[in-house]
Amino acid sequence: MQKLYTNATLVDKDEPQEILIDNGKFTAIGPHLAVEAAETVDLNGRLVVPPYVDPHIHLDYVYTAMRQGALNGTGTLFEGIQRWSETKAGATVEEVKERARRAVREEMLQGVQYIRTHADVTDPSMTSLKALLELKEELKDILTIQIVSFPQEGMYAYPNGAELVEEGLKMGADCVGGIPHYELAREFGEKSVHKAVELAVKYDKLIDLHCDETDDDQSRFLELLTALTYMEGIGDRTTASHTCSFGSANGAYAFRLMKTLIKAKLNFISCPTENIYLEGRQDTYPKRRGLTRVKELNDAGINVCFAQDSIADPWYPLGNGNLMNVLDNGIHICQMMSFPEIDHALDLITTHGAVTMHIQDEYGLDAGKPANFIVLDADSPYEAVRCRTGVLRSVRYGKELFVREPAPVKTDLAILQA
Repeated sequence: MQKLYTNATLVDKDEPQEILIDNGKFTAIGPHLAVEAAETVDLNGRLVVPPYVDPHIHLDYVYTAMRQGALNGTGTLFEGIQRWSETKAGATVEEVKERARRAVREEMLQGVQYIRTHADVTDPSMTSLKALLELKEELKDILTIQIVSFPQEGMYAYPNGAELVEEGLKMGADCVGGIPHYELAREFGEKSVHKAVELAVKYDKLIDLHCDETDDDQSRFLELLTALTYMEGIGDRTTASHTCSFGSANGAYAFRLMKTLIKAKLNFISCPTENIYLEGRQDTYPKRRGLTRVKELNDAGINVCFAQDSIADPWYPLGNGNLMNVLDNGIHICQMMSFPEIDHALDLITTHGAVTMHIQDEYGLDAGKPANFIVLDADSPYEAVRCRTGVLRSVRYGKELFVREPAPVKTDLAILQA
């Protein structure tokens, strides 16, 4: 049975649209479709967009902030790593899956259908990776999960870290991870970047490095990552996550590097809520925002997106998978609130994330693609962003994952009635 959604508002259309779905795919999208027999749903002018994409989260860490010994007293990235290292022992596959499943549920109820999660492989038992590989398979019909083989404690700062990253790829991880700014010396950070590119080429994997997540303007592993992936021709399959130090670099250096970034077609992920919380801790005043140059990257046509990163873990005590909250924080911090920027802000948590995850062929509101979309409680992108609007409906392969009715308001005051 075909399904027809009517009175849909689409971002780039001036009149109401109809969306026809058959066998889990978009059959046609346009005004006044000629359909003989279909189940019909009236969307009442609500905004339809592709599903939200969270391209950077650590599902193996979620809800661990309250563990004994996990408290991050300084609120810094590096103490967070230390606390995780001290408290991660003893985790089981089932325990990790239980927490990760809870976080996935939170994200999905906020409209997320695509997630890239990092799995800490600096653990010879590979508990996190095993758990997330199982969860990926169990949820594949309702959620797309990519997994990064990520050495949280370093490829070389942790014994046999590089070998464990490679083992993670052999086990089925989708991306090569790394954290060069955490290695014991710059030489080893550079070595880890070389190793990540080598492994990506060897196993035909994507790359997603935690890169320069520091205020130190001399942390410049992004430059090396860009050069190596450009020379290998895999820049568009590579993601630089965080790159906070690029926001502290001097203008002349940034100007030169931007030229290479454009040629390499690198992808960037910024985590606004977490990075503004963790960074700038060594500053008095003026205190830096701690984010990369999101506005400048976006203006240059370089693919950049936002992500949640953490949900209640040793790095960040809050987070609930609501990417609209992440977006709201991001456009404020990055000063991206001209009216044209607001009209395209949803790209930072939808289409740009899809490019980062390299899933463009299956993502988007186009005939022939999987019928995956969400319905927002707004009638325009501007109103959706201004009101931080919620998700009324999430559809996956033509099937509704959930439907949420707008909350009723009881009042006797005429001025408060819609």
